[in-house]
Amino acid sequence: MTGGHARNTGPMRASPRCGAKTRKGTPCQAPAVTGKRRCRMHGGAKGSGAPLGNRNAFKHGLYTAEARAFDAYVRRTLKRGREVLE
Repeated sequence: MTGGHARNTGPMRASPRCGAKTRKGTPCQAPAVTGKRRCRMHGGAKGSGAPLGNRNAFKHGLYTAEARAFDAYVRRTLKRGREVLE
């Protein structure tokens, strides 16, 4: 497979590496995307990452400040009701 010609692998080997932590816990050894610090699989590709404003965090309102305050109010009211009944 090597044939009679020399392979030019120097630039590929000298390119900066991604370095993101893999599931194994070791740094990723894939080459970083040109002009970026990460490879195409770890966030260097166009369109990767969270959207502006991180709208992914707003899937439901279960843990908003208002919902948590309402839950606390309901717990206090139920506790007072139980105390009155005793």
